[in-house]
Amino acid sequence: MEILPAIDLKDGQAVRLTKGLMDSAKIYSNEPWELAKKFEEMGSNWVHLVDLNGAFAGEPRNLEQIKKIREACSIKLELGGGIRDLETVKKYLDLGIDRIILGSIALKDPSFVEKACKVGKIAVGIDAIDGFVAVEGWAEKSEVKATTLAKEFANVGVDALICTDVGKDGTLEGVNIEFTLEMARTSGLYTIASGGVKDMSDIDAILLEKEISGVIVGKAFYEGTLDLEKAIAKSKIK
Repeated sequence: MEILPAIDLKDGQAVRLTKGLMDSAKIYSNEPWELAKKFEEMGSNWVHLVDLNGAFAGEPRNLEQIKKIREACSIKLELGGGIRDLETVKKYLDLGIDRIILGSIALKDPSFVEKACKVGKIAVGIDAIDGFVAVEGWAEKSEVKATTLAKEFANVGVDALICTDVGKDGTLEGVNIEFTLEMARTSGLYTIASGGVKDMSDIDAILLEKEISGVIVGKAFYEGTLDLEKAIAKSKIK
C-alpha cells in the first residue's frame, strides 16, 4: 500500500483545512518545498499536492511554489486543484508533475478525462458529501452519486481513483473505509483513500483491505498524531 503525504497550498503556504472549508485553514509552513524534501527523506514514494486557491478559481494559483517543490525533491508528485483544460494538464506535466488529478471537470465533462489520459497519467479525484459528488473546491454538492461517477471511469485509462469523504477530511476521526471499498469495487481502479487518517490504527485497518491501494495522510502528520516515517516503513512490508 502506498502512503501519500499531502501538501495543500493556499496563498503559497502549506495549510490544512477542516471539512474543506477555506476559512478553517491552519498554516503549517511558509516553505512547502521543505516538507516535500522531508517526506522524501522519510521514504515516501509520492507527495499529494493540492492547489486550494486553484480549486476555487478554476485555474492554477500556486505555480511558483509547485515549481519549488518539484525542484526540491525527486520523488513522484501528483497534483490537483483548478485543472480544467488540456493546456494546464500539459503545462504541469512539462513541469515534471507525474500524475494530474482531475476533480470538478470529471463530473462536468467525463469525456475530458479520457482525452487527458492520452496526454499523461491521470487520477480522478472524487470527493463526496453524504455519498454525493462535491464540486468547486467542495463548496457545492451535486446530485450525482460518487459510485455512479466512479463507474464511468472504469475503462478509459485512468491511472488512479482518489476518493475523499469530505465529512472526514481534516477531522482526525478515521478513514471511511466502507465508502473507499465501495468506490474501489465499483470502478475496479487503483483506489486511494483520503480524509480522516488519525494514527497507526487507521493505517493498520487500511492495510487489511487489499482493494485499497493507497492512503493520503495530511493533518495526522502535521498535528503529530501519526509517526509518518514508521507508517511508510510499515506500508512497505510485504
